[in-house]
Amino acid sequence: MKFTHTLLASTLVLALAACSSPSDQAQDAQQSAADAQQSAQQAQQAADQSNSPAADQAASQAQQSADQAAAAAQQAQQDTANAMQSSGQPAAGNAADAAAQAADNASASANQAKDNAEAAKDAAKSSSGG
Repeated sequence: MKFTHTLLASTLVLALAACSSPSDQAQDAQQSAADAQQSAQQAQQAADQSNSPAADQAASQAQQSADQAAAAAQQAQQDTANAMQSSGQPAAGNAADAAAQAADNASASANQAKDNAEAAKDAAKSSSGG
């Protein structure tokens, strides 16, 4: 249930990000990456408790996706800084577009991490008989 709420919140963040500034998008990307890291950690804990190879693999994939989300969020921050420093309108627009794309990438990776984390938890549950 908590995962569903997290997924809905992520979807809402994506919808809001489409209408917001590059700075807001970069912040949203950072939050998505942080959420993904948390999901990956929870998945790893579940996998560790279950001794399930499938859960371990899904948790590992969750961590990889979370790392990708963090990298994309960092790129969004850099692109936002570039957008704010650009003096020409076209350059600023291009930098803002790059920031938005990086934020989208971060959100997509974060969602993938959460999906992988959920798979890890499911595999852990099924291997432990519960």
